[in-house]
Amino acid sequence: MRYEISYHCTPTEYSLLSTIYYLLSNTSYFIFTTMSPIILLENLEKAYFMGKQTIPVLKGISLSIQKNEYVALMGPSGSGKSTLMNILGCLDSPTGGRYILNNKDVSKMLDDELAEVRNTEIGFVFQQFNLLPRLSAAENVALPLIYAGIGKKERMERAMEALQKVGLAERSHHKSNELSGGQIQRVAIARALVNNPSLLLADEPTGNLDSKTSIEVMEIFGKIQAAGNTVVLVTHEEDIASYAHRVVRLKDGLLESDKNHKEYMAGREEHTAK
Repeated sequence: MRYEISYHCTPTEYSLLSTIYYLLSNTSYFIFTTMSPIILLENLEKAYFMGKQTIPVLKGISLSIQKNEYVALMGPSGSGKSTLMNILGCLDSPTGGRYILNNKDVSKMLDDELAEVRNTEIGFVFQQFNLLPRLSAAENVALPLIYAGIGKKERMERAMEALQKVGLAERSHHKSNELSGGQIQRVAIARALVNNPSLLLADEPTGNLDSKTSIEVMEIFGKIQAAGNTVVLVTHEEDIASYAHRVVRLKDGLLESDKNHKEYMAGREEHTAK
C-alpha cells in the first residue's frame, strides 16, 4: 500500500526533504556516515623474532569498536591480550594487518608519530598507578599536559576538572602517600582523562585493589563511559568484565568469542549451573 501526501514547499524545504529521503533509502550510506568505528582491526598480526625463529602472538585479529562502547578484553595467560592492548595503545606496532584509530591508520606510523597519537588520542590507566610520589594529586594529573605544551594555569584548571569527575577535587593537594589505594587509582583515572582522549585504555585497573574499592573504581568507569567516552579494559576477573557492555575473549592469539553483556551474563550463569 502506498500513501501520497500533497504538500507545497519551498525549494529549500524540498532540497532538505530530498536529502533526508536519500539518507534513509540508502541504508549502507547512512550507517557508514554515522557509525564509523573508533577502533578497526583488519587481520591484525604480531610476531616476535628471535634469531631465525618466529614466534606468532596475534594471528589475524579482526575487530571493530564503536565510539562510546565499553569493552572488556579477556583471555588466559599467553592468549595475546596484553600484546593486543599494547598495540591498541600505540605502545607497539603490528607486524601484519591494519589498525585504524579514530580514522587514522596507525599501523605503519613511526615512533614520533605514535607518541603524538598516544598523547592526544589515548588515556592510560595501569595496574601499578605510576604516580610520582613527590607531586600532589593535581600535579600528577597535569603531567600529560606538560608534554602537550599547555601553560601552567590551564594545566591546573584542567587537572582540577578531571579530579572533580572522579570525586577527588578536595584531595588535589595531597601526595600519593596521603591517599588510599582507591584514591590513588582515581587520580590515575583523572590523569588519563585530562587530555580529553578519544579512547580510555585500562590494564587490570583493579588488580591491586580490594573488592569494595574495585567496585567503586568500576562505577567510575561506568560514569566515564556514560559521559560519552570509549572504554576498553583488560582483565582476568569475570566479575570485573561483567561491568562492560561487551566482552571479547582471546585464546592462542585468535578471537575466541565476542559477546554483548546479555550473552556474556547468560554464559556465566550457564557455567555456574554446571
